[in-house]
Amino acid sequence: MTRLAVPRYRDIAERARVAKATGDIRALQTDLLSQDSLPPSLAAINRQTLLDPWGRPYVYFKFPPTKSKAPPAGARRDRFLVPVNSQFDLYSLGKDGASSPPFTAKASQDDVVRANDGGYIGLAKKF
Repeated sequence: MTRLAVPRYRDIAERARVAKATGDIRALQTDLLSQDSLPPSLAAINRQTLLDPWGRPYVYFKFPPTKSKAPPAGARRDRFLVPVNSQFDLYSLGKDGASSPPFTAKASQDDVVRANDGGYIGLAKKF
């Protein structure tokens, strides 16, 4: 019985962490979008100390203004390598603390991400 309980508990605890990160990202998104213009950093909205459930800061990447149609280097991308947001990326590095722009990269699978300009917030591997 104990052998089954430990993995089940770990799975439940990990799902709770993902749910917490999802809620945090929703709140951060609301804070960012309620400004007159997108701030340069989370510090500008006094959220620089907010840590994800794994103890790391959230990543906010405001896209620089450009006349080019090309997405900025480092923008998060879906399985077709198309950028998933138009103004900014916001995400947690997840359990492993590593990430890569494409969601299909192994390091990105456990990231909790904002995609479709906020239409999706959840695990990168499920997007």
